[in-house]
Amino acid sequence: MKSLWDERTAPSAHDPLALRVYTSNLLGQSDALVLHGGGNTSVKITDNSMPMLYVKGSGWDLVSIQKEGFAPVKLAPLLALAQRESLSDTDMVAAQRAAMSDPSAPNPSVEAILHALIPFAYVDHTHADAVVTISNSQNGEAHIKALYPDFLILPYVMPGFLLAREIYLHTQTLDWSTCKGIILHHHGIFTFGDDAKEAYEKMIDAVSIAEEFLAHHAPLATPVQMPTRTFDVALLCQEVQTRKGHPVEMVLNQSPLALTYASNLALTCKGVLTPEHIIRTKRTPLVLGQGEALKPALEAYEAAYLAYFARYAKEEICLNTAPNYAVIEGFGVVSFGKNAKEAQIIDDIISHTMEAVLRAEALGGYVSIDEAQSFGMEYWELEQAKMRKA
Repeated sequence: MKSLWDERTAPSAHDPLALRVYTSNLLGQSDALVLHGGGNTSVKITDNSMPMLYVKGSGWDLVSIQKEGFAPVKLAPLLALAQRESLSDTDMVAAQRAAMSDPSAPNPSVEAILHALIPFAYVDHTHADAVVTISNSQNGEAHIKALYPDFLILPYVMPGFLLAREIYLHTQTLDWSTCKGIILHHHGIFTFGDDAKEAYEKMIDAVSIAEEFLAHHAPLATPVQMPTRTFDVALLCQEVQTRKGHPVEMVLNQSPLALTYASNLALTCKGVLTPEHIIRTKRTPLVLGQGEALKPALEAYEAAYLAYFARYAKEEICLNTAPNYAVIEGFGVVSFGKNAKEAQIIDDIISHTMEAVLRAEALGGYVSIDEAQSFGMEYWELEQAKMRKA
């Protein structure tokens, strides 16, 4: 992975927030690092003798974020929150909001406490495909440990307060001067430094290690070049639209990647690449094998989704049971959205997931977060709160 840092365009070191914007935009330019709102960044600045954390605000993309996209949060209250033994994410969001110096700024990232805990000025967090692909392989823990001996490496923990608390507990005796970054299995990677360029290029260097490993041990092979069957996608779209109860736009993907993926249906229901994707894609697609009838397949998918919901639900509101994308053997992958933009976002996410699955299979098999963890993300209380409000 190539560094995009350019001394000719980089802001002055006298404006740390401008530098934070600059390197955030650089990270956002690579969809191998972040996709559609993914990842978050921060910078610690002292304002009028008050230590502050300026952290990416909710709803902003790294590729286009500007100064107003960073939420200014008092550092001391965030550090105090990390010391609590328990805290709901809803209460965490409220507490973070109360600690902001500008009430008109966007809500801070749910990872704000975690960013506060890392004792460096600049903190970068991405869901780098290469790192997560290795992590999501059968021997991912061993590979990551060997590739990143100077990183703090943690098993998957639900994002938000639980993850912040886990980082807090694991770093009480950590010598941060010897730590080059943090890798969260099945989730992503953090790098940091007191200089914006240092933090950014640590990310590039770390991801390059993973990319070189994959190029050597799991090169991507997409031998299937053409569809081997015809399929009525208009009928599929109509059936999905009926079940969703609103108009649907679709994106048909018949790239060699999608066709290779759709030629091996055993690979198609192994879970998300990184947990935040599940809100867009659901855990699994509708899978249609050769000769399989559409309506019975959709009915079976919805029945399986309801059974999945019943296994884990307590007080949650069930989401729509229709699929968000379909894998059609010998034909390709179809993504569905309320509009063309949403359908394209889902297709983008699935494209990255398909590549990760194919590469991880070469490393012994693809392993995502489990079903219970997936439910926890798909029915995260913060998302459920939005539904109840709506």
